Amino acid sequence: MHKERTFLQKMNLFFKGLTMGGANKVPGVSGGMVAFVMGFYEELIFTFQRVNKKAFKLLFRGKFKSFASYTNFQFLFWVMLGSMCSYFSVSLVLDYFLKNYELYVWSWFFGMIIGSIYYISKDFGNWNFKNILSLFIGVSIGLAISFMTPAKENDNLWFVFLCGIIGVSGMTLPGLSGSFILILLGNYVLLLVDSVNVFGSVISEMLTGNFSAFKDAIKVRYLKIITVFTLGSAFGLVSISHALGYVLKHYKSIVTAVIIGFISGSLGIVWPWKNTIYKNVNNQLLLDSKGNKIVENYERYIPDIQQIDTWIAVGFIIFGIALILIIDFYGKQKK
Repeated sequence: MHKERTFLQKMNLFFKGLTMGGANKVPGVSGGMVAFVMGFYEELIFTFQRVNKKAFKLLFRGKFKSFASYTNFQFLFWVMLGSMCSYFSVSLVLDYFLKNYELYVWSWFFGMIIGSIYYISKDFGNWNFKNILSLFIGVSIGLAISFMTPAKENDNLWFVFLCGIIGVSGMTLPGLSGSFILILLGNYVLLLVDSVNVFGSVISEMLTGNFSAFKDAIKVRYLKIITVFTLGSAFGLVSISHALGYVLKHYKSIVTAVIIGFISGSLGIVWPWKNTIYKNVNNQLLLDSKGNKIVENYERYIPDIQQIDTWIAVGFIIFGIALILIIDFYGKQKK
């Protein structure tokens, strides 16, 4: 599994991690789907599988070269570094565009997901009864998740740990958006907005030699939350990857069919024409720590074809599909 990579290959992995991390933060878009389309999904899953007893034994015995080789550490390091950096770069850019050009961003994502369904299914070939049934199950679960009603925010640390396990599913299960799952669990703003912002500000303060954050009860609470969420995510990544690695090895066509179904079902989440429903109590809108309205769910509608915005959005859908086809063409040329 381990192979020495050139500088360009490392930068390529970093960029893929950046893209995957950015996708993970957007409700409705799956980082796992990005990994699938960009061609490194299986290596990602089998690399996470290598984080096991044998890896820890090598690490504790000081056999760092053997540990790096066994765990495909170089691959994991660059992908995860890109993924972490995205929360303070790509995610901020996406936040800006979602705030100012929401319809066009959702249209672009919608087009990319349609392109991804084509990309994954074009070489599938073996559509027997089992695989068609798996596809139907995947679509049904994807649609069911799309139309669920979100829960209320819960900062209990055990629940936050569980959110980490479930939320990271977007990185390991193509078509299942970890961010959207966190919205359904009621903890999207707490975990991916407030906690990340507080963590970023604490790091900035520490770099200037200011450690007063550790005396601030509110900041300490958020640091505890993001630490527990990160531990849950790490645990989820390894445990889900072990299960996925096993089923990919033994039931690859069935798993791929379910993934195609998941992605198809997730089109309901990223349907571009929707009104955002914000959380409110007694007709008072609830705001997060930065004064932003908190998303509760979406109300979908059919667009008016007489409006210019509708046709611009359709153009972005076509652009999204074309982008995936170009990636597919580029991949074939490289081979």
